[in-house]
Amino acid sequence: MAYLPSALLASRPVSTVADLSLIASGKVREMYSLDGAGDPCLLMVASDRISTYDAVHPTPIPDKGKVLTGLSVFWFERTAQIVSNHLVSATEGVPEDARGRAIVVRRLQMLPVECVVRGYITGSGWKDYLATGKVSGVTLPAGLRESQQLPEPIFTPSTKADVGHDEAIDFDRAAELIGDRELMERVRRVSIELYSFAAAHASERGVILADTKFEFGVDQSGELVIGDEVLTPDSSRYWPLEGYAVGKGQPSFDKQYVRDWAAGSGWDKRPPAPAIPEDVVAGTRARYLEAYELITGEPFQRWLDRTAASR
Repeated sequence: MAYLPSALLASRPVSTVADLSLIASGKVREMYSLDGAGDPCLLMVASDRISTYDAVHPTPIPDKGKVLTGLSVFWFERTAQIVSNHLVSATEGVPEDARGRAIVVRRLQMLPVECVVRGYITGSGWKDYLATGKVSGVTLPAGLRESQQLPEPIFTPSTKADVGHDEAIDFDRAAELIGDRELMERVRRVSIELYSFAAAHASERGVILADTKFEFGVDQSGELVIGDEVLTPDSSRYWPLEGYAVGKGQPSFDKQYVRDWAAGSGWDKRPPAPAIPEDVVAGTRARYLEAYELITGEPFQRWLDRTAASR
């Protein structure tokens, strides 16, 4: 998507990220302004930081940020027919020291809800189902087993918590938070369509997309646009199709490997988070790279070459 003419981006050369003004910093990403607050574009940079239990570990996972960025671009380019996205460029306008892990994106007014779609019953959804038979107000069939595929994908929104955990809410509450029920209806339809499209692709690649989270906003014209990251191992639960079995938890291509280590490390799950051992770092990095290569069908090095070559 070319939201701004390439010439305009090229006329604003930035040699390093340090030349830009930081406007937001999260557990994994930083957002930088491009030439002033009035500019319609931002630079979104994904770091190699990793967090568990809402605490960031001091040990990075090498190339994690590049995997997240490369996968987001892969999906943005393949889902633009479903909904517009905020991607402007992965090369032009990106500083040299952020190549591969940063993209130029449109400024959006983000909606105050997380848009979760579940195709399988697992995680917090499984816990809620055991307790109530429902997930985010959606009643599910009796007798489901852990990790079982649902009859159809369900939309289970949540709040966006500045601190701590997001809170699961039902559709009506999500519509109240947005203040536009018709827009929320469209968000639900688009979210499920995105999930279904990605799940079908992943299945062909030997991967199950169990669930995923989207973030939407509206642009200056009021158009619905998907932002943030999309369909990455950090925002989605990917399982290998080989070995999948209902009735138990599944191995996944995400930070669950680190979370499992952290849970058994003796850490009390309060900040500061402990350093991660080298073998856990290596195992986690391998899982992120495997996810990238399985889903895209190409070597991770090709993404590095693509973003390094266009200068």
